[in-house]
Formats: sequence, C-alpha cells, structure tokens
Amino acid sequence: MSTPLAAGAPDPRTPYPHLLSPLAVRGGELRNRVIMGSMHTGLEDRPWHLDELTAYVVERAKGGVGLIVTGGYAPNVRGWLTPLGSQLTSRVTAQRHRRLTGAVQEHGARIALQILHAGRYGYSPLSVSASASKSPITPFAARELSARGVDRTVSAFARAARLAQAAGYDGVEIMGSEGYLINQFLAPRTNRRTDAWGGDADRRMRFPVEVVRRVREAVGEDFIVQFRISLIDLVEDGQTWEETVELARRLEAAGVSILNTGIGWHEARVPTIITQVPQGAWTDLTARLRAEVGVPVSASNRINSPGMAERLIADGAADLVSMARPFLADPELVAKAAAGRADEINTCIACNQACLDRIFVGKRASCLVNPRAGRETELVLAPTAAADRKKVAVVGAGPAGLATAVAAAERGHEVTIFEAQDEVGGQFRYAMRIPGKADFAETLRYYSRRLEVLGARVRLGTRAGVADMAGFDEVVVATGVEPRVPDLPGVDHPSVVTYADLLAGRATAGERVAVVGAGGIGVDVSHFLTHVDTDLEGWKARWGVADPAEHRGGLTDKDLPVPARQVWLLQRKTTPIGRGLGKTSGWAHRLNLRDAGVQQLTGVTYERVDDEGLHLTVAGEAVEGEEAGRTAMVLDVDTVVLCAGQESVRDLVDELEALGDDGPSVHVIGGADVAAELDAERAIRQGTEVASRL
Repeated sequence: MSTPLAAGAPDPRTPYPHLLSPLAVRGGELRNRVIMGSMHTGLEDRPWHLDELTAYVVERAKGGVGLIVTGGYAPNVRGWLTPLGSQLTSRVTAQRHRRLTGAVQEHGARIALQILHAGRYGYSPLSVSASASKSPITPFAARELSARGVDRTVSAFARAARLAQAAGYDGVEIMGSEGYLINQFLAPRTNRRTDAWGGDADRRMRFPVEVVRRVREAVGEDFIVQFRISLIDLVEDGQTWEETVELARRLEAAGVSILNTGIGWHEARVPTIITQVPQGAWTDLTARLRAEVGVPVSASNRINSPGMAERLIADGAADLVSMARPFLADPELVAKAAAGRADEINTCIACNQACLDRIFVGKRASCLVNPRAGRETELVLAPTAAADRKKVAVVGAGPAGLATAVAAAERGHEVTIFEAQDEVGGQFRYAMRIPGKADFAETLRYYSRRLEVLGARVRLGTRAGVADMAGFDEVVVATGVEPRVPDLPGVDHPSVVTYADLLAGRATAGERVAVVGAGGIGVDVSHFLTHVDTDLEGWKARWGVADPAEHRGGLTDKDLPVPARQVWLLQRKTTPIGRGLGKTSGWAHRLNLRDAGVQQLTGVTYERVDDEGLHLTVAGEAVEGEEAGRTAMVLDVDTVVLCAGQESVRDLVDELEALGDDGPSVHVIGGADVAAELDAERAIRQGTEVASRL
C-alpha cells in the first residue's frame, strides 16, 4: 500500500476526518484531499472570457476545494482540441492568467493547469498522433508524428509547464488518459510505430515518461506535477494492467507528485460517468494501483458525495478523490461538508445534459441542477434590500418551481410554494424510477432541505386557485405538464396506461408491451420495462468490462441478462429512434435498447386498441390487399404505454391573466410555458433567472 510523502492526521472533530485532512505532496501541500477534476467549460478558449473563468474557479476555491485543475490547454497548435482552442504557448497568455491564479490562491486553494494534447481527437486538420489514424469521434485523419516531431512535442509539454509556473499556477496536470495523445502512444490500438517511440510496451511508455521527466526538470521541485493515468482503456488493443502498473512506477521515478486516474477512451462503447454507471464503479482499480506505487493516488469517476469520498480514503482505496461535475452542481460542496451541512449539497446527477453534451457540440458548459455554473458573472442571486422584499407565490413544486422558490428565498423574498400533490418533485419523481437515475432523488432532497433552512412555506396537497394568490406581489406559475392522451380509438381500453401512471406505480405492465412514442421518455420507459437489477459485477458483465490483468484494454464479450419483458418501441417519424438524445449519453441508451431486444418501429400510424392488441400500419413495402407502401400489423401486447408527448397545465395562468392590472405580476415557466420534450435543464434555468429578477 502506498505511503504518501506526508499526511496530516485525520481530525476526529470534523464530519469527514480523512477527506478533510491536509496532504503534503511533492511540490506543495493541499489543505484537504479533494481535487476539483479538470473539465472544459468553453471559457478557456477565448481571452475575453478570462474574467468569467476566474469568477467560476474562484467560487469553487471559496467553497473549500483543495486542488483545482483547469480545463485542458494545448501545449502547441497541433494539440488543439478545436481550431483556435485553449493553449498555453506564450508569456503574454501566461501573464493574463496571473489574475486567475492569484484570485484562487487568496482563498487557500491550489490550482493546476491541465496540459492536454488532443492527438487524433483534435477537431482540426492539423491533428497528429503516434501513428496515422482517424478517430471515430472527429472528421479529420491524424498524421503520424515524425521522430523529431515527437521530441518537439515533449519539449512543448515542458514549455507549457514552465509557462504555467510563470502564470502563478501551483502545478500542472498532464493528461495521459481518455484516449488523448499520450494514451494514443501507450496503446497498440493507435501506436503502430517501430522506432524508439513504439513497437513494444517498453518503447510505447517512453513518450509519457519523457514528458514527465522533462516537465519536472523544467519546473524544479517546488511545483506539483500530476499525471492523469488511464486505469482501464475499455477499447480493443488497449493497455494491460501489467503495463499500467509499470507505467505508474516509471512515472513515479520520473517525478510525478500525484497520480490522478481516468477511465476509458472517449470512443469506448462502455459508459464510464453517466447516470447508468454505478457510483464508485471503478474504485477497485484505484485501490489496486495505490498498492503498487509510493505516490498519492486519486480516485475519480462517479463519485459525487463527501460520504463516498471519505470511505474511499478511510478504507485505503485512495489518497485523494477527484470530482469534476459535482463542483459544477455545487461549488460549496467541501465547505458544506466541513460545516456538517452535507444534506444541503446540490448533488451532481450525472446527466451530462448541460455540461458535456454542450461542450461536445461547441457550446459553453453549465449544469442542469445549477444554471449559475459558468455564468457566475451574469446570473447573480444578489441579496434583496429589506424594503424591496416581496411576497412570492410559486405554484407547482416540480424542478422549475423548486428552483424558483429556493433562489427567491435565498435572495430574501418571502416565498410560499403550492403543490397539488402530496410530495414535491413533479416529473423528476418519474425520472427517479428509471434504472440508473436514482440520483435524481438527490435533487429533490436538496431543494426540500434548502426550503426548510430558508424558511419558505410549502403547502402540499393544495391545488391553488386565484383566491389563494391574494396578497402576493409576484406569482410564478410552474404547474408543469400532464401526459398527452392521443385521439386513438380504444385509448380507454384497460390495457392502455400513461407513462406517468406506470412510473408512479399506479399501473403495472404485462409481459408484452408496446410503447407509443420514442422520444426521451419512450426510451427511458423501454429501459424501465426491460431492465433486470444486478450488482456491480453484473453491470460490468452486461457491458463487457473485464479485469485488464486478464483481458487487454479491460474488454470481453458482453453477458446480457434476459430482459424482463418483450417491448416494442414505436414512433410516427421515420427518422432513427434516439437521434435526439444527448451527445455523450445517447449512444449508451440506444445500445441498451438493442441489447434488451427492444423491437423498434418507425413510420408508424396507430389505428386502434382492442382485445387483440394494438393495431397499426408501418411504412414499408407494398403488400397485396393493403395500401401501397404500408403494412398492417397487430401487436399482441398486454399493455400499451402512452409516451406521446405532454400538454401544459395552464388553467391558473388563464385565470390570473383575466384579472389584468388587478392581479399580481405573473411569470410562467417550465412545462407550463412550453410543453415540449421534457427539459429539466430549461425549467431549472428559467426558474433561477426569474428569481434573479424579482
């Protein structure tokens, strides 16, 4: 088991004695064991966003994190993620960064700049790699670096580290995982060289080891050098466990301060961080690596609570814990944990919708549960002067209403929230039932606790009317949506249920089910209907994850469970099902459907439901006796689940607007405003923005 250079003794007076203890590493001391892992926000790419980037990281430094790692900065032009993307290649740029680093350090945090060379993941015609190849996630083929080019690239890493030091950073993180350039040199999959930089495992390791050696030589001892090492590549012809351990030992000898851990390549067909991944799914590998080296090792991926982080360190599985998206969700995560307020942490739900999904289409990152993330300078929840405080009614306690109520109460307004049901949550309560989305309950826990702490009144089981709005200065209508029931003959047949009734437990499904509507809800419902509960080992078997000590890259054949039901997923459109799902998670949802044997039909026209089942016609070849181009079918199903869209609940809006100037100021948000495909990100953002303007 590893022995860090020095470690502060756990303080039993703190709620998380191991997590919050200091740690001395080569190059500096961290005030606790929490790393805010690197995540590109889009603010790194343009110098005019530096003030916004500074506000973003400073808020997290104030929140108590020990070490902040920036988004990735390329060491040269060929390492760009995107054309004109973030890079640290000049003293002028380094000088600009001093405002950022100084502001972070004023609040007691350390900050490291991540040096990331994209390699064949670069969205640029200038991209290069260990060998000529093209990744499946970019349109450009990468050229092979010459031997001289490899040496120049190593020097570029060292130059970037020197510039980071000149910019006031406490250290650098060298990105060696997730399939970027260094990982491309390490894996036979992408390194087919036969010179001194490839050909066998020993020579494939030379590149990262030389990068670390020259970086350490360039920056000296009083500087943190963290290396992000891939524990398991999850691609064919990836590294073996023996190679990973040997690499870690060589990196330690070359001068690393900390080994941070990464899981999988971006092109891997195994999910590594989304909601479907069990919490702490990869920490067994972290513990195995920690036993092999003498430098501190950090765990990462699907760790979103201080409780889990504390257990990992206390049990000896890791020396530190790296969390990225959880600091988008709540910049005060560490401070709240230290103050005994962990129940007030706004937990990351691993949805990717407002963060990675945006980044991978060239937009700025934010957070579904915290729309202020990345917008700290523009979405400000300023305290309201006592004379300007208002009485605010929020009608509806779904995500939109809860976000409004909490933000308004935080500003000092007197808030009352009305909810017709006996519990808060709205559509989130249905989402919580989907396998892998149990973390959605954490958002409702957070809002409920914050309303309690802030003293807001919550009136459950109250269907508010116009009379209830008397005396309020502002009314925010967040009454949400209800499932749309299509005009379909037989829709009142006993076999027909709405997705809301199914997920709420008011209805059950038989063994053979037709799901009408293949948007995000239809896909989720199909997963719900076919899912079979397993433990972590069963989850790994289902995705073909193996021990990298036994299977190169950590991949093997999938061992799929027998699905719980036979499901047909149907849509009117002729486009492929699932096309509109999230950029970084949609592929996994589509694979779930395929692996569960879900029959997918597009171009469907629904005719009727009766005792025989669901009658429909499907676009296809002309059949004798049928309309040309259409095929009639009867699905002999026990249950038909309606996922055919939603309709806004706006009764109160219409009644309040009828009052004209005699009524309160009215704001309509969330599903009550637009009943498109459910969009919690938009709903929470709208609610927070309305509260910021009250």
